[in-house]
Amino acid sequence: MRGKESVLELVADKTGTGTIKQVSVGISNRHFHLAKEDLVSLFGEGYEPVFMKDLSQPGQYATKDAVTLMGPKGLIEGVRLLMPLRKQSQVEISVTDCYKLGIPPVIRDSGDLKDTPGITLVGPKGEVALPEGAIVAARHIHLNPQEASQLGVKDKQRISVEVGGPRGVRFDQVLIRVHESFASEMHVDTDEANGALMKNGQFVNLLL
Repeated sequence: MRGKESVLELVADKTGTGTIKQVSVGISNRHFHLAKEDLVSLFGEGYEPVFMKDLSQPGQYATKDAVTLMGPKGLIEGVRLLMPLRKQSQVEISVTDCYKLGIPPVIRDSGDLKDTPGITLVGPKGEVALPEGAIVAARHIHLNPQEASQLGVKDKQRISVEVGGPRGVRFDQVLIRVHESFASEMHVDTDEANGALMKNGQFVNLLL
């Protein structure tokens, strides 16, 4: 885990007249977050999720616990639980996953779950039919306040990002998320990463 260590870089551009602002990339595979009551329903009373590894954002970690997602047209097995617990359960999947499950792809910022598709989670001790909460997470960049100030951006602002390489692409509508606990990193899902041949840890240019 990188903790609060910043992976933001400011490097001289090729003309020598300014800076290219860069941030590293983290690729998010499908996963879910649970409220306490849904953890009990899926894994049993008193169950403590089993730690697997820390994530890039301080205090967040992946567990060894997984469920099956069930939609109108299909199943996806082995979807991993991320911690800590939240007030409302949430499932984050790709557009490709939505098509496999048979639910409409709805792009939302994390936590913005009103009027999103429902989905059923099947765990070892039971299942939970969420009335809403299945989203395709909007691509976003985590920054702490000092980094945001350095870049001249604000929380909930949206910017564009340029990805280099043989399948270079420009991503628009990239959400800026600012919090004191954040470690700087851009998060994209597997569809976005695969389409641009992106890898975990590579740097992308912020177009500011």
